[in-house]
Amino acid sequence: MSTSDDEFFSDGIDLRDLPKVSLHDHLDGGLRPQTIIDLGREIDLDLPAADADSLADWFVDSCSAGNLPDYLKTFDLSIAVMQSREGLRRVAREFVEDLADDGVVYGEIRWAPEQHLRGGLSLDETVEAVQQGIDEAIDDAARTGHDIRVGQLVTAMRHADRGLEIAELAVRHRDRGVVGFDIAGAEAGFPPSRQRVAFDFLASEYFPVTVHAGEADGLESIRGALFDGRALRLGHGVRLAEDITIERSDDENVYVSLGRLAQWVKDREITLELSPSSNLQTGAIERWGDEIEDHPFDLLYQLGFRVTVNVDNRTMSATSLTRELALLSDAFAYDLGDLEAFQLNAAAASFLPLEEREDLAERISAGFDDVENRAR
Repeated sequence: MSTSDDEFFSDGIDLRDLPKVSLHDHLDGGLRPQTIIDLGREIDLDLPAADADSLADWFVDSCSAGNLPDYLKTFDLSIAVMQSREGLRRVAREFVEDLADDGVVYGEIRWAPEQHLRGGLSLDETVEAVQQGIDEAIDDAARTGHDIRVGQLVTAMRHADRGLEIAELAVRHRDRGVVGFDIAGAEAGFPPSRQRVAFDFLASEYFPVTVHAGEADGLESIRGALFDGRALRLGHGVRLAEDITIERSDDENVYVSLGRLAQWVKDREITLELSPSSNLQTGAIERWGDEIEDHPFDLLYQLGFRVTVNVDNRTMSATSLTRELALLSDAFAYDLGDLEAFQLNAAAASFLPLEEREDLAERISAGFDDVENRAR
């Protein structure tokens, strides 16, 4: 999955310059290949490629088998180099640097502390190491004139049954960089109900939750995320489109009916964290096809769902938010107003206080206006 500079331009506008919000972005899925090589040497890690370009290609090829379990296997490599305080700090710092380079002004980074204990760190120490890297990068970005904010989404692995412990960890750090909670990992067979005690605790603490659902499993997984997990956002949620029936279509219109679940998600403005390239790689959209043009993103957008654009895993998909916006623009002829709508959706869905979400929305609109005016 190669990229080229001319993908990033639309009507004379460099999409990289547009202010963006990143809601679904995995820390262990966004390592620079050279960083994996550098840190891997320190621990004598056996790598499938010796140079950064070849390693980057290996990740994309390995993640394109069309199913989530094979996709997830590649994380063994990235997680292996994130077992020390320095490794976590470096990866987090570079991650935020890459967000800033992509035009992101607010990002939420999700990752699972329980996967980073093999080097002897405690759960709290891993969160602190990641926060140190985030803070360093934010300070560096400010010195170069880029104002970026970043929060952590602490994630529990849905198969490990440590949900309550990780939920308590997230709440302990709610005033030190952590803004929300997530569950991730193999979706089918591990419904949100397995972590119900964790979600009950988080609800009692008024702590926001997003849940991976509707990627590798269908409508029941989404129902569980909403009613067992009390999710305010759906991680991917793309298979919600299975609850939408196309009754008929003509040359100008498509007539659809929504099932009760889809109608509930739409009416409650529950956010869909859609990741087009990743959804292709994992087979999440195989019911509709195997090209970006087949993704139900546009259907959901046109029907009024709160859709957002995300990368999921930058390394595994060789992508960025800029690239995802370019791919969608090419596929569905979106204009600048559409791209702004996606960012405003993300700002409204962020786990910031209301007043700060409103400030973020104003910054995005002003930034879009500025970029458009400069392109005239």
